[in-house]
Amino acid sequence: MTHYILAIDQGTTSSRAILFDEKGARVGQSQQEFPQIFPDDGWVEHDPEDIWSSTLAVCQSVLKDTGIDSQAIATIGITNQRETTILWDTETGKPVYNAIVWQDRRTSGFCQSLSNQGLGVKVQEKTGLLIDPYFSATKIRWILDNVEGAREKAQAGRLAFGTVDSFLLWRLTNGKSHKTDATNAARTMAFNIHTQEWDAELIELLGIGDVLFPEVMDCSADFGVIDASWLGAEIPVNGIAGDQQAALIGQACFTPGMVKSTYGTGCFMILNTGDSAIHSEHKLLTTVGYRLNGQVTYALEGSIFVAGAAIQWLRDGLKLFSDAKETQSLAKQALNDDSVYLVPAFTGLGAPYWDPDARGAMIGLTRDTSVSDIVSAGLRSVCYQTRDLVGAMAQDGATFSSLRVDGGMVINDVMVQFLSDLLEITVERPCVTETTALGAAFLAGLRVGLYDSLEDIEALWKADKSFEPTMEKGTGDKLYQGWQKAVDRVRTRE
Repeated sequence: MTHYILAIDQGTTSSRAILFDEKGARVGQSQQEFPQIFPDDGWVEHDPEDIWSSTLAVCQSVLKDTGIDSQAIATIGITNQRETTILWDTETGKPVYNAIVWQDRRTSGFCQSLSNQGLGVKVQEKTGLLIDPYFSATKIRWILDNVEGAREKAQAGRLAFGTVDSFLLWRLTNGKSHKTDATNAARTMAFNIHTQEWDAELIELLGIGDVLFPEVMDCSADFGVIDASWLGAEIPVNGIAGDQQAALIGQACFTPGMVKSTYGTGCFMILNTGDSAIHSEHKLLTTVGYRLNGQVTYALEGSIFVAGAAIQWLRDGLKLFSDAKETQSLAKQALNDDSVYLVPAFTGLGAPYWDPDARGAMIGLTRDTSVSDIVSAGLRSVCYQTRDLVGAMAQDGATFSSLRVDGGMVINDVMVQFLSDLLEITVERPCVTETTALGAAFLAGLRVGLYDSLEDIEALWKADKSFEPTMEKGTGDKLYQGWQKAVDRVRTRE
């Protein structure tokens, strides 16, 4: 009998459900986009009910489309957009405010006040993170301070906090399970990555101690059982990881020194550092790569806020094309893309700049700049930002000769080839590019015995194509210098 794993991949712009068999082969997939809400400059929200309804719809759809009975699903894995913050009433299950998305910058003033108090060192030592609006804790504080009745509900013990995984788990189990995993907890700025516990001192300093924090589990664990009413059977949830850490698992980067980069809405590069929590001197994040059997594997991460979102903006905002698949042919037609730079700092700059007030710009436009040139500049902006991260990791002592890439953008050969040329290293694209969902499936399967070890999972990873540098020596450096000049034009802080 074939055992199936259902992976829920709840992302920033869409929710997906993918069915895998035990060999990691994709059997079926359903995806649904949902609205983005922009109430103010630098503010980004989602309606939690949209997150829930789209997630449930794709789960039901993939079962219907494949004809696979829910009884045949051995386990469920959940992976999610990280840092996005939801607070809900435990008695009604209803959120008290929209989900504040990881990209949101509204707490930059509060973060600056924390930095001015000299708390940066303490926060980094405990959490591995920099003080930034990116993370969940200041978003919790904002909701408590700005939503009528929220703090009173928290003080009454009936306001739960969760990242998206916790919210979905609560809903799927009809309120029976309030849990998260160590990778999501590590992105809140309220979790001590060394003691692996919620940090009482930081929670008190931030004024968020009244909310109900979820129980923190290993990435592969017994998180709860979903109610039969949702999919027609009671199915255990046995794997949870934030999307980027799930991709690290899906890419089988289990050896210290292995690195992957995921190109979705944002771009996130993670380097496995084993049992060493390396302190970055160049504004990278020290984080939890994964936690299995109580054993923590740490990672060094560089976070770029806008990658695929730049292509989405070119499509939906500027209407330069109707389908992202067109970007490959358009980029091939570009004639002046060497002089045009798009800096997509729509919600600030992430690593290694951490400038929340920076805003986007397009540099080098002339009368003969074409749509193709602008599209190419959008694709290249993702590669330039990746080189920013590689440079920061190198300064922190990391060395690697290859990079494993995944996410929706990497089906574009033009982009991946330029990435290899710019970094001057081999770039490997796996057969399954949706490794985020695959990683969640692997974690769930590991818990229920479909895989005996990480070695079993590693054996399932296969490369679809390897890209080698072809650009003339020195050309990439020259192009990158142009990028650095363009970035300097939009920065508001050193």
